[in-house]
Amino acid sequence: MKYITGLINLIISLVVSTIIIYAINFVAGFAGADYSFSNGEVFVMWILMAILVNNCFNK
Repeated sequence: MKYITGLINLIISLVVSTIIIYAINFVAGFAGADYSFSNGEVFVMWILMAILVNNCFNK
């Protein structure tokens, strides 16, 4: 059962991190910033944001 719970937490944290990254980029676009990310930059941000979200779930 711990594997299923861990997998669910991983998927949720990856989805939430994707939403957060694109929400920040969308809001920055309204402020006049024009960000374009390469695939490597998005991957690194995505993984780091997922780790942050996962740590917030554990609190």
